[in-house]
Amino acid sequence: MKKVFLAAALLAASAGVFSFSGKFADSYTVDLAKSKVDWSGSADNRYHPGTVMLKSGSVSIDNGKITGGKLVFDLTTIKPTDGSGERLENHLKSADFFDVAQFGEATYDVTSVNYTSDNVAQVSGNLLVKGVAFPLSFPVKVRGLKDGKLFAEAYFTLDSAPFSKRPYGVEIAAHLFANK
Repeated sequence: MKKVFLAAALLAASAGVFSFSGKFADSYTVDLAKSKVDWSGSADNRYHPGTVMLKSGSVSIDNGKITGGKLVFDLTTIKPTDGSGERLENHLKSADFFDVAQFGEATYDVTSVNYTSDNVAQVSGNLLVKGVAFPLSFPVKVRGLKDGKLFAEAYFTLDSAPFSKRPYGVEIAAHLFANK
């Protein structure tokens, strides 16, 4: 019995050693002061640009490539920047759109990253808005990954139908800075 237990213990220990013998992915923390998310929404004959701030975020890097990450958006900071003022801001924060009184955050969890070239990757994940998760994929261009610093950009269209009573096409421009 002792031999069986000892053999099982050695097998488990060996499996543990070999499964963790590779290099772990590095975790980079998003620089909230430098990172920026711009949006522009349009419908009919209207167009409004604006911003929303990140609340937190991390990016996993392994062998010089992005492998995962999570971003948290502070929806209470959503602001139009075209002078449309409080009326549009209040609409975006209302239950018709983001319902920030109940859901002050949105999150994006990366589920896969597939590089199409040395510095361009198709990032896929789940966007959680108003308690509803839906898949979202977009291309990311890695502008710089050196000396423990990351700069990446993404430009894509977001369909607001899954979380808005009146869906709009929203153009997103995200500029992400992170540090090891």
